[in-house]
Amino acid sequence: MKMTFRWYGDDDKVTLDQIKQIPGMTGIVSAIYDIPVGEVWPMEKITALKEKIEAHGLEFSVIESVPVHEDIKLGLPSRDKYIDNYCQTLRNLSKAGIKVVCYNFMPVFDWTRSELAHELPDGSNALIYKHETVLKMDPVKGELSLPGWDSSYTKEGMQDLLEQYKSITEEDLWNNLRYFLQHVIAVADEVAIKMAIHQDDPPWSIFGLPRIIKNKEDLEKLINLVDSPNNGITLCSGSLGVDPNNNVPELIRYFGKKGRIHFGHCRNVKITGEKCFEEASHRSEDGSLDMFEIMKAYHDIGFDGPIRPDHGRMIWGETGRPGYGLYDRALGATYLNGIWEALEKTNK
Repeated sequence: MKMTFRWYGDDDKVTLDQIKQIPGMTGIVSAIYDIPVGEVWPMEKITALKEKIEAHGLEFSVIESVPVHEDIKLGLPSRDKYIDNYCQTLRNLSKAGIKVVCYNFMPVFDWTRSELAHELPDGSNALIYKHETVLKMDPVKGELSLPGWDSSYTKEGMQDLLEQYKSITEEDLWNNLRYFLQHVIAVADEVAIKMAIHQDDPPWSIFGLPRIIKNKEDLEKLINLVDSPNNGITLCSGSLGVDPNNNVPELIRYFGKKGRIHFGHCRNVKITGEKCFEEASHRSEDGSLDMFEIMKAYHDIGFDGPIRPDHGRMIWGETGRPGYGLYDRALGATYLNGIWEALEKTNK
């Protein structure tokens, strides 16, 4: 297991100097954020980012993410151009030594929460999700706007996009994902890059949009769309774990034994009601997920890939990108490393 940390580049309040001081930290998960979705990532920008990370004694471990253009998800005639660009970006990343690329196939919106700084009883604040609140919100009117969402759309553009999706069923989205993967995985095989899909977050429909990567059945269907060891998964405990029907340790063992988990997101969540949750510290007893059992599952399958602490609370007065402060994620990384050390020593 290689412990990694998400870094958002020079605009991130959390610095590489701070990250490298976290005990056991070996790698960085990052991306290029100033290239419009669908365009080829230039070699010089990839190289510059890699050199900056490595100058701090850290490995550039994972790209998260190379976004998938909406025309690909919608299956429009223009998708071939964007798929070609995506494939060229993969070739460029491979030249820079990148081995894992995380991506998602969520229509329009990335991860969604109803509140970004909900105060918890201990005075910290966290991301939370209340389904009834989200149902009442209209993203076209700007009533909900979150980090990770593509902010390049005007209100009119967003409305048009949502209209286009009204005719897209889940089966349509599956077919469009298959078409994408048939092209992309051929290149991933050629350049030895592991493609790792992230689950829908949360794993149910929002704003009437189809969601297709939600559970074991969906993940099984995903890996069978194109039968290649490079067609794999970013297994996110938090995204899957908010649905009580998803047994995260079981999923890790099942897909891990198939060699299809290429990247792990370790996040604890506290389920507060039906389709309602708040993000907790990584400690098992603070949430609804047993992080020891999750890490034990990774250990049992001999996982030697990258893992990162996922969203953290804001603690000790820290402000910054919601879910991506320094302190709580650093505590999470240390906690997860401690579990791993105990597992290693117990098994010896």
